[in-house]
Amino acid sequence: MKKILITSIIIALVSATIPSHVQAHGDKTKSLSAVLQSMPEEAKMRYGARHPQQTLKFFGIQPGMTVLEALPGGGWYSKILLPYLATDGMLIGADYAIDMYPKFGFFSKEKLKETETWVADWTKDAQGWSGKGGAKVQAFNFGSMPESVEGKADAVLFIRALHNLAKFENDGGYLTAALKNAYDSLKPGGIAGVVQHMIPESADDKGANGSRGYVKKSFIISAMEKAGFKFVASSDINLNPKDQPSATDIVWRLPPTYFIPKKDADKKEGYTAIGESNRMTLKFVKPK
Repeated sequence: MKKILITSIIIALVSATIPSHVQAHGDKTKSLSAVLQSMPEEAKMRYGARHPQQTLKFFGIQPGMTVLEALPGGGWYSKILLPYLATDGMLIGADYAIDMYPKFGFFSKEKLKETETWVADWTKDAQGWSGKGGAKVQAFNFGSMPESVEGKADAVLFIRALHNLAKFENDGGYLTAALKNAYDSLKPGGIAGVVQHMIPESADDKGANGSRGYVKKSFIISAMEKAGFKFVASSDINLNPKDQPSATDIVWRLPPTYFIPKKDADKKEGYTAIGESNRMTLKFVKPK
């Protein structure tokens, strides 16, 4: 009887240390390590620069959560989140507002047409990535968040997604609108995680407005706090001190993009040595 009682106490103590999201799923969930190990080699090659395990742990992402992912693009993080969040979780993709895309000035008519059906197209793709045992999927464009999303998310992730919103903030208020949607989508106490290309505080503000891909840490904290979020903590997880951009350098000169003019082709080796961009990793919370 004494052994049974001691065993019961141990089980209760262990269960108390496991987040409720995980307890609710039990054997239905995969550990984050297992999910990451199951990804294709092409994705794994970037773990050394993107640090998904440490990043998602820092933000407190757990199975069963509803997570809003800003600008999910081709799904690099989505393909990790979907199986990790598992069947009781949900991933909500949020793309730029449709009327923001023409402002870039380089998208073809065909590409711009595709943005009009992004919600349906991405949802279909993400459902395929989710597969059996993965999270449910939903999507919307910033500035057009459906009421069904309001107060639903446990976490919002802005992973390399804020620079273009900042770039066009003065030409449509896109950053303000996106942060409002993010704030409104969260439950009280919900987390907002930011990973963003970072330029030194000493840099000229003209080169830190997002147009080169970089913004200042102080700018992001200020914008998030203005939107109602409370700053919680920062992490060095995604810092890369080798990335010291000049007054004209764009972030896309670095891997994996290597957007380099032909006249600078000889610099590629140096950019490879630098690696991916220097990134801030910031955690915020929606006050209860």
